Amino acid sequence: MAQSLSQLFAHITFHVKSTSCLIKDEDSQSLYAYIGSILNDLESKPIIINGMPDHIHIFCSLSKNIAAAKLIEDVKRHSSRWIKHLSDYYKNFAWQSGYGIFSVSPSLYDKTFNYIQNQKNHHKKASFKEELLLFLKQYNIDYDERYLWTD
Repeated sequence: MAQSLSQLFAHITFHVKSTSCLIKDEDSQSLYAYIGSILNDLESKPIIINGMPDHIHIFCSLSKNIAAAKLIEDVKRHSSRWIKHLSDYYKNFAWQSGYGIFSVSPSLYDKTFNYIQNQKNHHKKASFKEELLLFLKQYNIDYDERYLWTD
């Protein structure tokens, strides 16, 4: 095949470091837009970005030219630097070192989009911890809970 083609949908989530400040509601949309621009620069297409004051969800199409770990590292590094310049409130802002990334089949595209779009309603019923444990169970991912919640 002379051409390299791919379509890899991913749902990415990560949490604010526990010693950090939370994301203010009035700053969230600007942060999400900035993260979208980082994804575009990395040749990955943002589909929807949303979250809560303590964590974020990214649904995107991954570029075939960058490893997922490198993409997430760049998103976290650049967005952390950017938000620190918004105000003194964010001077100690940091993301947790870990992340979750989950493949999304085309048949679950709409369900994933709606799930991320409706984060505020979803988190009236479930915490981030409950949410992440559910993803890990659904994707049959082995983990050690002793290390899951540390920074």
